[in-house]
Amino acid sequence: MREAEHINTDVLIVGGGMIGLTQALALSSAGLSTVVVERQTTDAVTAMDHDGRVSTISYGSAAMFGQIGAWEHMMDFAEPISEIRVADNGAPLFLHFDHREVGDRPFGFTVENRYLRLALHRALEGAEAVELIIPAEVAHVERGPHGVRAQLVDGRTIGAALAVGAEGRNSPLREAAGIRCLSWQYDQTAIVTTVRHEGGHGGIASELFLPAGPFALLPMQGNRSALIWTERAGDVPGLLALDEGAFNEAIMERAGDHWGRIECDAPRWSFPLGLQNAERYIDNRLALIGDAAHGMHPVAGQGLNLGLRDVAALSEVLIDTARLGLDLGGGEALRRYQQWRRFDALKMLMMTDGLVRLFSNNITPVRLARVLGLGLVNRIGPAKRYFERQAAAMAGDLPKLIRGEAL
Repeated sequence: MREAEHINTDVLIVGGGMIGLTQALALSSAGLSTVVVERQTTDAVTAMDHDGRVSTISYGSAAMFGQIGAWEHMMDFAEPISEIRVADNGAPLFLHFDHREVGDRPFGFTVENRYLRLALHRALEGAEAVELIIPAEVAHVERGPHGVRAQLVDGRTIGAALAVGAEGRNSPLREAAGIRCLSWQYDQTAIVTTVRHEGGHGGIASELFLPAGPFALLPMQGNRSALIWTERAGDVPGLLALDEGAFNEAIMERAGDHWGRIECDAPRWSFPLGLQNAERYIDNRLALIGDAAHGMHPVAGQGLNLGLRDVAALSEVLIDTARLGLDLGGGEALRRYQQWRRFDALKMLMMTDGLVRLFSNNITPVRLARVLGLGLVNRIGPAKRYFERQAAAMAGDLPKLIRGEAL
């Protein structure tokens, strides 16, 4: 009987989605070897009908993609976000962010997730230090005092100094490590699709807060926008069952006539919304990144960017550790990663949860207070600059890659 193949690498990454692949490219850019194990094929996750979602890529995240060789493969599919408008339903006051107020650069970009995945796979073709095993599934991972040993379902084994969990919210590595999560579900579901409108969007990302949840339009190439429409969970099946004409009328009723006639031009998807945060992001020879560590409401559009900052921070910590000749999976390196990332993640989780609870109601005194708050922030320069930097995800203790610097 033929002996199963064994592979040795510096870092094993379980999960080859957008976060996992970015982690592999970032480490490869500085000379560390990685093996990525992913269950789904490339064709499946880049198909038009995969799930219809888009991501807002902050300016810093785009800078990181440039450093690791992925931006050149996605830039042609990225639409710049030059303005952000936030309003409460029917209120005369609103919050308006203009990129020219914080520098001659966009707040970020809107990119369809399938193009993001395709760009990352293309960048991997030139990354000699990355081995992508796809489709494949991890059967078991042993994390001992001197290293990690993973066995795949097909019998192959992988040895590494560190395992990275990038498998999403239901991370098997996190569960196997006994790491609990603080989590809850909102009584909200997001309807996601793409719309085409008569008027140009002008690079404006618009978010309208309604009692049932936020209604957001994100600019895409051409006269198209990504729609992320949050509704009460019980109302979503009825909305999804509407015929095309009735669904378009429901969109127009909420969006108004600012963009002219709006029509849905893609299938509709829906996703239940919740929040979760792992009680810790590390364990013996294990680091969690992206949704395996934390997941949030899409109200601020920063979920992917938060995970990308995990990638940048872990990469910087591991590269510094390697240059000192120390153990990549050692406790000191992992503790530094967790200390760096937990505050940023908790701050973003608390902010998004607060926005959901503040705006997803129609209590008159609360509504008046938040409308006045939007108007005041729009008029107070320093406060507005702060929120603009938060919108661009360029605030706080940023890793080198997010600052556009090489590791």
